[in-house]
Amino acid sequence: MKKISFVIPCYRSENTIGHVIAEIDGKMQEMKEYEYEVVMVNDCSPDHTLESIRKLCAERPAGNGARKGVSFAKNFGQHSALMAGLRETTGDYVVCLDDDGQTPANEVDKLIGKLEEGFDAVYAKYEHKKHSAFRNLGSKVNELMTRVMLGKPKELFISSYFAVRRFVVQDMIRYENSYPYVIGLVLRSTKSITNVVVTHRDREEGSSGYTLKKLLGLWFNGFTAFSVKPLRIATAIGSICAAIGFLYGIYTVIKKLFINPDVPMGFSSTMAAIVFFGGMIMLMLGLIGEYIGRIYISLNNSPQYVIREKIGSPEEDVKDEVR
Repeated sequence: MKKISFVIPCYRSENTIGHVIAEIDGKMQEMKEYEYEVVMVNDCSPDHTLESIRKLCAERPAGNGARKGVSFAKNFGQHSALMAGLRETTGDYVVCLDDDGQTPANEVDKLIGKLEEGFDAVYAKYEHKKHSAFRNLGSKVNELMTRVMLGKPKELFISSYFAVRRFVVQDMIRYENSYPYVIGLVLRSTKSITNVVVTHRDREEGSSGYTLKKLLGLWFNGFTAFSVKPLRIATAIGSICAAIGFLYGIYTVIKKLFINPDVPMGFSSTMAAIVFFGGMIMLMLGLIGEYIGRIYISLNNSPQYVIREKIGSPEEDVKDEVR
């Protein structure tokens, strides 16, 4: 029997994670040709999410349907939680989904069906998204960023509900630097990726944990962690600005000598040029500094996450694991 591993990052989901697990259990009772396990990662949630995970692991079904819990010592973010969960999986197929009930666990057979057809990765695609306007805008920006910076095919829709084969997971978890970006890891592992249409639901309760600051951090992480295109764009912009400045200088000399010798040399235009080019230089230096800073942090072995404890797994007694 093939095995399916479910990975669920959990944050402020004390009242919803139980419904997600129940839906997984119900669906897997129909898919009897597969074994399965569920890995729940508590990203240092300030509510009682950890207690809910403990309860779910304690009542896990015997044999098929094992449940594991991982609890972080501090909040590291969704992508770090996914990486921790991936390292705990043992399945032939790994499915990642949300803890708020918006991603339909009872349609996992659609994703698995595409993997059985031969694809290496499958992303859920929503015909009618139930996110807020702010989250939809963030998704559009993220889609543009992954397409330009990471080479994502234009027709491929990226979401938090996806399934991958074991070899893709094995390649993903080789990444041990401080800034994981799961979409980039999948895209660098395989080109055999497709979409399948599923339902997108309203949140059962609460609101998205992604603030503008977190979204900006996620986008910046995405285009600096797996691409040098920002540096190349900065080089191109610098070259264009230098060419414009050079041509404008020639134009100024020609105008002074041959067109209008009495024209005064403008202080305002000089200051505008200085401010413009100075701003571009600072922007490019800041971008280079960001890359250097990330290299420095990685060389200092800053962890992707720190595990306070594991629940319901053979490593249950392991405490304070750093990865």
